[in-house]
Amino acid sequence: MAKLKIKGKDLRKIGLPDNKIIGMAIDAINRHFKHNKKEVVLETFEKLVKKPADFLENDALGKIAILLMPEEELAPTNQIPIAAEAKDYNIFGRDNIQASAILQMDNAMRLPVTEAGALMPDAHHGYGLPIGGVLATRDAIIPYAVGVDIGCRMALTIYDIPETYLKQHTYELKKTLTDYTRFGMGKELPFAQDHEVLDRNEFKEISFIKNLHGKARKQLGSSGSGNHFVEFGIAEMEENNKVGIPSGKYLAILSHSGSRGLGANIANHYTKLAREFCPLPKEVKHLAWLDLNSETGQEYWIAMNLAGDYASACHDRIHINLAKALGIKPIAKVENHHNFAWKEIHNGEELMVHRKGATPAGKDVLGIIPGSMTAPGFIVSGKGEPASLNSASHGAGRALSRTKAKNSTTNSAMKKMLKSEGIELIGGSLDESPIAYKDIHEVMKCQKQLVNIEGKFFPKIVRMDK
Repeated sequence: MAKLKIKGKDLRKIGLPDNKIIGMAIDAINRHFKHNKKEVVLETFEKLVKKPADFLENDALGKIAILLMPEEELAPTNQIPIAAEAKDYNIFGRDNIQASAILQMDNAMRLPVTEAGALMPDAHHGYGLPIGGVLATRDAIIPYAVGVDIGCRMALTIYDIPETYLKQHTYELKKTLTDYTRFGMGKELPFAQDHEVLDRNEFKEISFIKNLHGKARKQLGSSGSGNHFVEFGIAEMEENNKVGIPSGKYLAILSHSGSRGLGANIANHYTKLAREFCPLPKEVKHLAWLDLNSETGQEYWIAMNLAGDYASACHDRIHINLAKALGIKPIAKVENHHNFAWKEIHNGEELMVHRKGATPAGKDVLGIIPGSMTAPGFIVSGKGEPASLNSASHGAGRALSRTKAKNSTTNSAMKKMLKSEGIELIGGSLDESPIAYKDIHEVMKCQKQLVNIEGKFFPKIVRMDK
């Protein structure tokens, strides 16, 4: 395939400002779109120029979208006031959390619909609600407190196959990952996929979602860009673990991805509606909510759950395709959403609990908390801790932004690091270098009261977007 060539003049023609944004755009194209056709890339950037709000949480284009957002107009006369002071909430691992993330959580705790909240030890700055933020509201659901990648999910499948299999079949496992996974914007598998989620009535009954069915079918079984991955590795299980398998070391597959274009479109559509219905001060404008008792609020609730089930279906297809290609069968599976909202009872009251980059950790609820390419993930069971609203971290959390990570190392340095740890990487970029992440062991120390450790997962062959 010929190398993609897009110049500044091409971007100026579609309305991109002639300033540092042009440089940022070309950099984003070289990192995230180099395998796309020129007309597809230009069409994407044209949409970005027209509706930057639709791209605010896009891994590749979010920072450009922020710069393209129009200056705020005068506050509308019907603006909803927020409290002067934040309600109290618990912060786990405060010393390693950015001040800006804490400020975002403080602002979320000032909303009139907020009842409770908590901040996890992997927390870092996000849009609206910080990544690692947990927010409980009454009779309200906040699309941006769920996030754009609705139902982003971890899934771990364990096989009754010894760890020696991995070293003996490295080439075969790498080829299987290359053949049966796809990553990034607009990517889809080259063979047909099917799942019962595609037959759901929601695709027929909600007019907005009806138009997304074709995209959902095409992207089924694929993964997003950024920090999404599929890995072969070793699951090392503790004695008497709650997963219910004997202690020992097993071959395992771990995947991290979400609801693809379906979830992103749902998030952007209903966030726009929420901001129309719920005008808020500038510092919390992304936390506009929908009344759960309204038709639109109920419609978003239904659409969000569909997107979450679709994310789960994507993981199902990934794991089924890989296992079928290798001729292996699972003995256990552990999975959990983050970027979702649940109706839960807290202090005797039903609340809407948003977990944006946080893992459900109710009593004995199983989940996976990944580290990085060179650090183990943790298979956990929740302790049901009220102080965290039955939540835990969803990973190690970023220590460096994508730009800082890229500027802090080189490809050769990252390759040496991975080689020293015995990690095979397919795809990947400096944005996702292990140095970009907090120390997962420190993060786990900060949440001892939230989860029990049932086992660990050690990545060995990692597949990511290029």
